[in-house]
Amino acid sequence: MNKISIWIVAGLLLLSFSCKRNAQPPADEEAIVADTLTGKDFRYGVCIDSLDVYEYQIKNGDNMAAIFGRLGFSALEADRITRACSAVLDPTKLQAGRHYATLTTRDTVPIIQYIAFAKTLTDYAVIDFTGDTIISYAYEKPITLQRRYVEGVLNTSLWNCLQRQGVNPLLAVQIADVYAWEIDFFDVKDGDSFRVLYDVAFIDDTTELKIASIEGAIFNHRGKEFVAVPFTQDSVFEYFDHEGNSLRKAFLKAPLDFFRITSRFSNARFHPVLKRYRAHHGVDYAAPVGTPVKSIGAGSVVGKGFQAGGGGNFLKIKHNSVYTTTYMHLSRFAPGMQVGKTVQQGEVIGYVGSTGLSTGPHLDFRVHKNGQPIDPLKMESPPSEPIRPELMDSFRIIKEKVFAELDRFRVTSQAETPSSLVVTEEIE
Repeated sequence: MNKISIWIVAGLLLLSFSCKRNAQPPADEEAIVADTLTGKDFRYGVCIDSLDVYEYQIKNGDNMAAIFGRLGFSALEADRITRACSAVLDPTKLQAGRHYATLTTRDTVPIIQYIAFAKTLTDYAVIDFTGDTIISYAYEKPITLQRRYVEGVLNTSLWNCLQRQGVNPLLAVQIADVYAWEIDFFDVKDGDSFRVLYDVAFIDDTTELKIASIEGAIFNHRGKEFVAVPFTQDSVFEYFDHEGNSLRKAFLKAPLDFFRITSRFSNARFHPVLKRYRAHHGVDYAAPVGTPVKSIGAGSVVGKGFQAGGGGNFLKIKHNSVYTTTYMHLSRFAPGMQVGKTVQQGEVIGYVGSTGLSTGPHLDFRVHKNGQPIDPLKMESPPSEPIRPELMDSFRIIKEKVFAELDRFRVTSQAETPSSLVVTEEIE
């Protein structure tokens, strides 16, 4: 093929590529067209004052070729576009139900200027056709926060109380986590009350993404007031009470003083007795028979027994409404260890042994958080140090601001929405 023929073919390919972008949105697609807006309006980081936006949903079985084909691109063009955006969009990870959008000119024959694919609720891959070459880039939708306030009196669970007021009941989980060391939320009583400031994250100012944080709370339980004031000390974010004492109590790093780790937390450990792979949601500490085993935190014994084909002699301790720990293969229990007994942090609860399904003396130690097993070696155990004297003035300022905001929202709720006791306010 001579040079003239090559240039003619190349020109036709470029012309073909340009013309394909002139196609109208597919007739068989349900597209939502953005209204023409005055002023500067942006979508996906692009000013759309002179563009129309059509949004579509990814269908079951869709791939990049099918989507680009419906938009009017040829198979060759679809391949070029797919390769051009591969750095920001994995074609194998398209999810049915997520949307994509075309941004087109408002001409008699519209031209696609951009295509935006949603990867998550906030993350997008944008393909730009406006230049001489196709480029792509990642775009993240901005997140805005709304400050909210809710209060209530319990005559059932905290979860149900929040749900009745139209509040996302997952807030109950976050409240329980804040007060995990102070209040057992399985034992809240009728007449207990709460007042909570919290932030909710939104995208597009209308779609609620998640509960971002609790910004202050007062919980009255059994006639006692529990305050939670957020404060960051030594780069660690925690909640503190009136006097600046941390609401969290640290766990001991390990339940033994002298030990050697022989097996770690795993979802597929080769069992030395059963000779097969199975989950091992704990840590094995090798130690001589009779080595004292300590509770890593204060709590109450909720389980005691013997498992011949499993944990042997075991104790389970509930530390609060979030954390429980289990101590297995014990040779014997400490005197007085019975279900219901209260134990203190560091108290000896039993002694290392090799009972049950075991090849040698060791302690199998397990931790559950909200009923789910977690790796004990990676468990968060933030310091329980109080506010340091040199930071106390800063803490008092934050505390006074929290109390003032709680009071201000309470007045607003009583004046404007006495029936729901829920108030929302935009955060500047």
